[in-house]
Amino acid sequence: MPTGIGINPKTVLWPLFPITSNRSMKSPPDRRAKASISLHPRNRHRGRYDFARLTQACPALSAFLVTTPAGDTSIDFGNPDAVRALNRALLELDYGIAHWDIPDGYLCPPIPGRADYLHGLADLLSTDNDGSIPRGPAIRVLDIGVGANCIYPLLGHADYGWHFVGTEIDATAVRAAAAIVQDNGLGEAIELRHQPARGSLFAGVLRDDERFDLSLCNPPFHASAQDAARGSQRKWRKLDRTAARGPAAPLNFGGQANELWCTGGEASFVRRMVRESTGIQDRVLWFSTLVSKSEHLADVHKQLRKASAQDVREVAMAQGSKQSRFVAWTFLATGQRRAWREKGRR
Repeated sequence: MPTGIGINPKTVLWPLFPITSNRSMKSPPDRRAKASISLHPRNRHRGRYDFARLTQACPALSAFLVTTPAGDTSIDFGNPDAVRALNRALLELDYGIAHWDIPDGYLCPPIPGRADYLHGLADLLSTDNDGSIPRGPAIRVLDIGVGANCIYPLLGHADYGWHFVGTEIDATAVRAAAAIVQDNGLGEAIELRHQPARGSLFAGVLRDDERFDLSLCNPPFHASAQDAARGSQRKWRKLDRTAARGPAAPLNFGGQANELWCTGGEASFVRRMVRESTGIQDRVLWFSTLVSKSEHLADVHKQLRKASAQDVREVAMAQGSKQSRFVAWTFLATGQRRAWREKGRR
């Protein structure tokens, strides 16, 4: 396993945690060999869903249970109400989130995959912290596009105690996320901000001299409304094919336009993020973003080389039935990152 700059050899990392250094990498790693990626070892959802346990804690889920052709208990993942009920049960039982709901038509995320992103970021922070994952509210995380579901702040605070600032261009989504935060008494841990400038990611929401240990983002996947519609059709065809064999893998359901697509799609969005990150390079320790399409990775690495990122990490993850990954980068050298952590301890 390549080890990139700044890795402590004693650090216990996620198996199949590929890490690359921007300074030593002349070209992106070969994508042809596909390894089998499983959920992160700290992920609470590595096994099958325990529906008996879930329905005991959240009886409302029982109305959505079905028996698969193989005789297993599951839910119909083609039913958005069932997926929403499953998320409520998982959040309440495993994360202590007693109140969670989203407006109709908004993105309902698969929790296991979202948790994996956060666990990978926690491992990343440990590489500058003598192999120990930093926990508690001193760790500040910026969630670009927090959405109505507020999922990353909820999971990240529950697992690591981090403080989150979530930004969002959709005012309805901000209100829905704020209701979740308020109803669960998390106002001290999770702050939400409306992004008034649709063309900006960081400008307009960061305050003067504000610093973050991490930024994270799940960018819009599609390049147009038509592309998003075709993606939804493929999703439903997949559900139809798997219905005869048993439960389908958890999928995203719903989604407003800004959650699903933007001009130029994921590739254009990530380019903009890299470009804007250069203007605040000393205010965020590690920037990061999901990259759903592997064909976009070469361009992402190219843009980061042009931006003179000091270190770049590419981390493979399991996202339901498909392989995904996030890319993280920093403009701070190893010594500067350690000094950042030492200052945070004081």
